[in-house]
Amino acid sequence: MIELIKAGGWMMYPIILASVIAVAIIIERFLALRRSKVIPQTAIDQAKQLAASGHADPQALEQLRDGSMIGKVLAAGLASSSLPRHIMKENVEEAGRHIAHYLERYLPALATIGAISPLMGLQGTVFGMIGSFQQISKAGVNDPSVVSGGIAEALITTAAGITVALLAVIFHRYFKARVDNYVVRMEEEAVKLIELVNQVNTRRSAPTPPTAMPSAAAQAHVPSATAAQSSANERAAAAIAAARQRMKSG
Repeated sequence: MIELIKAGGWMMYPIILASVIAVAIIIERFLALRRSKVIPQTAIDQAKQLAASGHADPQALEQLRDGSMIGKVLAAGLASSSLPRHIMKENVEEAGRHIAHYLERYLPALATIGAISPLMGLQGTVFGMIGSFQQISKAGVNDPSVVSGGIAEALITTAAGITVALLAVIFHRYFKARVDNYVVRMEEEAVKLIELVNQVNTRRSAPTPPTAMPSAAAQAHVPSATAAQSSANERAAAAIAAARQRMKSG
């Protein structure tokens, strides 16, 4: 390997540096774009529970916000659940834009490496051919060995540049597709959360039905029943008084 690097000339060093940066970005993005870190199901369920309860506890919102990427988006919506629907939607969209930018972090650098690596390999090829022609001009064409070094430099740098470019382009497309899928899923869950909050707010703001008033017949029946009871009591008292009077006279 060291011999190939030396044979490739000085253009191998920027190509190797580009490959190291590309590998570092790939490893970092694999760790950052894990599903459990971006859109865990537990965060979605927690947001739905908070929305259904109608009360967004600040501590629960902070826990949701710090737990995952989608938690930051849903927490932004829950924090403004008491505001009008369009304001809540704008807050969710703004949080989503920030998260999408974070998910695409370092991907432009990976795309740049994929674009310039073949150019660096081509430049090494040009330098190798220039060296070969210089050797030919000095030693003539009778000895092919004088141009072997330049040709080796040209081929090695070209192969190295193309290899690094393939690695960078493949993983850039992979991570880009993964980020797009995450963003679409976040949008779906955010819309569901907004609708759920809207339903809860609608139920809470609905007017309470008035208490049923007694009918006129029922109201008329109550006084008549009271009067009848009073009359019966008066007759009973009169009968008792008459009986006592007879006992005294007898």
